[in-house]
Amino acid sequence: MPDKDKQLAAESVGELVDDVLDDLKAEAIVRLDVRHLTSVTDLMVIATGRSSRHVRAVAETLLEQGKERGLTPLGIEGLEGGEWVLIDLADVVVHIMLPKVREFYDLEKLWDLDGLEDAGRTS
Repeated sequence: MPDKDKQLAAESVGELVDDVLDDLKAEAIVRLDVRHLTSVTDLMVIATGRSSRHVRAVAETLLEQGKERGLTPLGIEGLEGGEWVLIDLADVVVHIMLPKVREFYDLEKLWDLDGLEDAGRTS
């Protein structure tokens, strides 16, 4: 797939993710453009859920709406526990976490390699 088409695909999936997270009241949503840091994915979205039930509900809704649009996740981790759910949608990787888990792992800082945060943050 040409780079421009891949970028459009990532943006389209990113918009679906943003819509679901917003509709289900996920908190502290951060969208990172990580193309300049890795070839594994284009966008990383990190959000906080208020409880394990909320984290699972957001993740399940994202999976359902993605399926309706023909998206098949490459991987899903943590759905049973609901503390940290990772959904790999190829061009977009989504992390939905409880506040204590998000604070502990601090993914935003992890992906701020060598001060590149300003170049990659799109929100």
